[in-house]
Amino acid sequence: MDTEQIAQRRQVVYWRLLTSMFGFSEQGANFEHMATEVVSELNLPQLILDPNISIENLLHRYPELEADFNNPIIPQDDATPEAETATLRRGLVFSKLLLNAFGPNTQTGVVTAQQYAQWLKDVGFLEKALGCPPGSLRGQGPGMGKNPGQQNQGQGSSQSGGMGAGLGTGGGFTVTEEQLRATLKALEGELIHRMALHEVLKDDRLASQLTPSMALVEQLLREKANLSGNALKNAKRLIQEYVDELAQVLRLQVAQAVAGKIDYSVPPKRIFRNLDLKRTIWKNLTNWNPEEQRLFVDRLYYHHTAKKKTPTRMIVVVDQSGSMVDAMVQCTILASIFAGLPNVDVHLLAFDTQVIDLTAWVHDPFEVLLRTQLGGGTHIYAALVEAAQKILEPNNTAMVLISDFYEGGSDQVLFDYIKSLKESGLHFIPVGAVTSSGYFSVNQWFRDKLKELGMPILTGSPKKLIQELKKVIVT
Repeated sequence: MDTEQIAQRRQVVYWRLLTSMFGFSEQGANFEHMATEVVSELNLPQLILDPNISIENLLHRYPELEADFNNPIIPQDDATPEAETATLRRGLVFSKLLLNAFGPNTQTGVVTAQQYAQWLKDVGFLEKALGCPPGSLRGQGPGMGKNPGQQNQGQGSSQSGGMGAGLGTGGGFTVTEEQLRATLKALEGELIHRMALHEVLKDDRLASQLTPSMALVEQLLREKANLSGNALKNAKRLIQEYVDELAQVLRLQVAQAVAGKIDYSVPPKRIFRNLDLKRTIWKNLTNWNPEEQRLFVDRLYYHHTAKKKTPTRMIVVVDQSGSMVDAMVQCTILASIFAGLPNVDVHLLAFDTQVIDLTAWVHDPFEVLLRTQLGGGTHIYAALVEAAQKILEPNNTAMVLISDFYEGGSDQVLFDYIKSLKESGLHFIPVGAVTSSGYFSVNQWFRDKLKELGMPILTGSPKKLIQELKKVIVT
């Protein structure tokens, strides 16, 4: 085949993908037939066109395809017929990945636990194709899948030529990583919503097929009041697994960011283990006697090891309305981690139209999540007034407010109160979302006004909040 013929066949693959995605059955039959011919010409199995077969089953039947599905799909600039043929093959592989992740099988009907588990595996193959860490496209963030050791590998888009480069297929269409994450997150939520979750959770075998994820945890938190017996037991297990998995990653990030501060006002202890040998030698070099080949030491120097003892009070105020679940889960875990640090006094409050003081359970994020009630309105001002009662020394207190800033009362009254807290010397940290997935809306009026005050609303990775708290907390 020459270059023009290959380009025509690639268009067939893409048009067949679009008709399959959007259910254009009349035109789809023609493209389906043409795609079958393309597959035959490339000596690929016809099952590569079947969205009903999982990637895992396909590779089990045709292990020779493992390299196509297990390696990143890297764009090629070569325009030779051989390179164009390879691009056509990549297009068919990527078409299979997209159909399994977003195709008609995900859009209608009741979803079983087995189908959901299989969908997660298929999305895992899509992540591999894009060079993304496991779980990152489902909103768990780099390293927040089953392999948390990869959290520092960066985003997959940069590793595989960028998602703007036609998703690595040579097709030339642009999809950003944020858009892909947002779509997958919404789709996962829809799949879980359509799952007969009550029945699945009652059966230990079916429940064991569920993989903990943010979407699943969100649904479980919404449904927990309606669960009992074995279903509630399995729901708690899944929430606990997700909390433990996420905590492992966040704990490492906190440990890397927060280090103790030396108090130089306290004289060093003059004991041997504190001896600063290098400094002692350097400071006494003028006492070197070349004739005797001896260094006479008239002063010893010691390391300062005393840490500042003043405790930092951290007050975390979390919006528990339905749109804030992702941020609430991550910030609850972060609060528990900071509460475990020496000289950090953490208080945790959750709110909608009412305020709940969860400080007694701050060391146990699992228990905190079980005690929250998602939904309701958003009365931020009332929550801050309640939280302000816990301020003892403003200069030594950090207050973290996690909300979308859509106030149920007066925006101006809330803004004036936040301004007064800042002017008191309090370290006020506004957070719009601590999440690594999807689109998140923050009240633009507050975004602009708080930025003018020098307190821009944080959004994005939990690392941003950790770094901000690092400036305040003394350990």
